[in-house]
Amino acid sequence: MLAPHLDKKFDTPEMVLLPSRNGYGEGLVEAGKRDTRVVALAADLTESTRTLPFAEAFPNRFVQIGIAEQNMASVAAGMAMMGKIPFIASYAMFSPGRNWEQIRTTIAYNESNVKIIGAHAGISVGPDGATHQAVEDIALMRVIPKMVVIAPADVHEARKAVLAAAKYEGPVYIRVGRSNTPIVTTPESPFEIGKAEVMYQCDNNLSPKVAIIVTGVLLFNVLKAALELEGQGIGTTVLHMPTIKPLDTQALLKLANEHDALVTVEEHQRAGGLGGAVAEYLSEARPIKIIRVGVDDEFGQSGEPEELTEHYGLGISSIVEAGKKAIG
Repeated sequence: MLAPHLDKKFDTPEMVLLPSRNGYGEGLVEAGKRDTRVVALAADLTESTRTLPFAEAFPNRFVQIGIAEQNMASVAAGMAMMGKIPFIASYAMFSPGRNWEQIRTTIAYNESNVKIIGAHAGISVGPDGATHQAVEDIALMRVIPKMVVIAPADVHEARKAVLAAAKYEGPVYIRVGRSNTPIVTTPESPFEIGKAEVMYQCDNNLSPKVAIIVTGVLLFNVLKAALELEGQGIGTTVLHMPTIKPLDTQALLKLANEHDALVTVEEHQRAGGLGGAVAEYLSEARPIKIIRVGVDDEFGQSGEPEELTEHYGLGISSIVEAGKKAIG
């Protein structure tokens, strides 16, 4: 059964597709209206990261750093020490890719109240190719102490993540995408840092049972895969985990106790991301078979987003096969 907080247009001809980065732009302006301490910094990519609406609405609270991501992180840390709530945005390959040391030492080590936005994350950036396709950013940020890591499912959740980050005291990383992706949640859907949500609940009479844990914009593919698996007699639950750090360990433990196997799905390297985090926790708390779906130790390449999603085994059919393998 689909969760009541899914968009009613989900999987219909009227389904809307928008890039999750738009949610950052909307949320940033809204956060700026709510709190005058919110400021924004960009490393040249103001329009592309959707920082432009904030810059136009609050020109005195926007700083264009230029192509200097390391400097942007350090300036933001200083602004946070003066009581501001800085949001810094660039492509994820450049922030945190290029300025990781400044984020680690200047922001996280000092527990500075800086929010880092990694745009154009994942292989769905498409034609930009491997140099701009960040599939390592979750691992880079998850390993930093004190850092919160969030991967919203769609434009609505990205907006809510930004608003939640503005209220949260401490460093936060939010990854968003460039490509149009399905809107799965609604403006009213619940979002809380560190909280997972069940998006699909299997028929309790079906056995065996597999749970699929997903983060980010692949939620739509996972829901479609769950419907296919249930149609083949495999009871399936979908847990959407927008916050990779801190993990909702209570939700994970409940899944492990109620299912025969788990599958994790992410638009990221299989190593170090959501799958790694889930496996690390459950290996100690409640060992269970886990199949990880993600990019398998490869770089990206140029191509259309849909083509690359299929090529790297992140499509619906690949998730269905992972579900079968998990309980096989």
